[in-house]
Amino acid sequence: MNKGNQDSLIPFAIDLTLEEVRRRAEVVAALGPDWDPVAALQGEEEAYALLYSGLDAEQQRTYDLLVTNGVLPHEGPGRATAH
Repeated sequence: MNKGNQDSLIPFAIDLTLEEVRRRAEVVAALGPDWDPVAALQGEEEAYALLYSGLDAEQQRTYDLLVTNGVLPHEGPGRATAH
């Protein structure tokens, strides 16, 4: 191929939409019929609350600083999408 001539290039495109749908279906199938996304999210919320509970004053200041600077997500709705 002539590297100096753009006319010799052939356009090439791949639509991965179907592959992405298949991949997502496989993930959901692998999770199984007993997977409860609401319960999983509630469990994550409880674990997060427990992780940052019982902080002393200095730890709380550090935590607040990290939240303020966007290093850690804020508490409340939408926290999971804050990253």
